[in-house]
Amino acid sequence: MRIPRAAAILALVAMLPTPLHAEETGRFHLEKTDSGYMRMDTRTGAISLCRERSGDLVCSVAADERAAYEAEIETLRERLAALEARVEALEERAGGQASQLPSEEEFEQTLGLMERFFRRFMDIVKGLEQDFNQPEGGETGTPERT
Repeated sequence: MRIPRAAAILALVAMLPTPLHAEETGRFHLEKTDSGYMRMDTRTGAISLCRERSGDLVCSVAADERAAYEAEIETLRERLAALEARVEALEERAGGQASQLPSEEEFEQTLGLMERFFRRFMDIVKGLEQDFNQPEGGETGTPERT
């Protein structure tokens, strides 16, 4: 069964996404007031007061919404100040720990002691291996030392 070319093109065009502004049609509702316009966002319920200036419609947020925005901004400022204080305290604490690190001289001294320890330990292991592998009185595999 063969689909006519025109029908296929029509189907493809119908499947194409519509432009964003087409979805936004009807989102805002304008009402004329004595001092200009009241714009309501039908999706969020936000109300703005609009005035015509130099041929443009300039809108500003209503007073009660502005107060809510300012309250939210103040809350965010307080949280930011608290976080900055916490970061500063953590940085100070980390700086104090950095000063507790050993000096270069102490580090080298400790490394030297560790090196001596491991060399002596390896000498003991080698000695035990030699003692274990040396035949003693005809016996093999028995250590000389205990």
